[in-house]
Amino acid sequence: MNQTKILVVDDDREIVGAIKKRLELEDYQVLAAYDGLEAMDILMSQDVQLLIIDVMMPKMDGLSATMKIRESKNIPIIILSAKTEESDKILGLSMGADDYVSKPFRPDELVARVKSQLRRYMQLGSMSSAKQSKDKIVNGGLILDTEGKRILVDGEPVKLTATEYKILYLLMNHLGRVFSADEIYERVWQEEAYATENTVMVHIRRIREKIEIDTKNPKYLKVVWGIGYKMEKMD
Repeated sequence: MNQTKILVVDDDREIVGAIKKRLELEDYQVLAAYDGLEAMDILMSQDVQLLIIDVMMPKMDGLSATMKIRESKNIPIIILSAKTEESDKILGLSMGADDYVSKPFRPDELVARVKSQLRRYMQLGSMSSAKQSKDKIVNGGLILDTEGKRILVDGEPVKLTATEYKILYLLMNHLGRVFSADEIYERVWQEEAYATENTVMVHIRRIREKIEIDTKNPKYLKVVWGIGYKMEKMD
C-alpha cells in the first residue's frame, strides 16, 4: 500500500469526503481537516507529503494557511477555489501554492495534478548525488546545492519549493539559454503546456524574490520579452 499522506482541507465535508474516497482508490492515505487552523495542527503532528486546500474557510482561510505553511514546509500545495478569475489564480500561486484547481473540477483531473506534484516532490527528495555530475552549480554569487536541494545566495542558504528548485536547476544547467514559458512548464511540470504563461511567471517572480537584491532590476533571472526566461551567465 502506498503510504503517501495527503491532507485535504475544505469546510464542505461532502467535498472532502468525495476527494478522500477518490484518492484512496489510488492507495493514498488521506487525512481531513475543515479549516486552516485544524490543517496547521495536523501538519505539525503528521508527516504529510501533499496538501489540497480550499480558499474560503472559517478561522483561517486557505491563502493565509498557505503563507504560514511555506514558512517551514516545502510540500506541494494545491489550492481549490470556486473563483475562476486569473487574478485569483495568480494570487494563490504568489502566496506559495504549486497549483490551482477551479471548482467544480473533474476528480480525474485532480488526481492527475496530485500525481504530477508528488512525482516532482519525490524526485526532489530522491535525487542522489551519484546522478549528478557535480554536487553544486555556481553562477556568480549563486550556488545551487544539488545535494541539499537549496540555493545559496552570496553564501546565505535559501529554501526552495520542489517546483522552484526544478526551474532553477533547468535554467542554471543551461546558462544564457532562453526558455519559453511553455517549455519550462513541460520540462518541470512534465505535462503538456496550455495557457501556462501566468503559472510560470508567478514561480519566476517567487524565485526572483529569493535570489535577487533588486527584483525590478534582476541580475540573474531575466525576461526576454516576447520569448521567455533565462539565467544570465555571470563571470
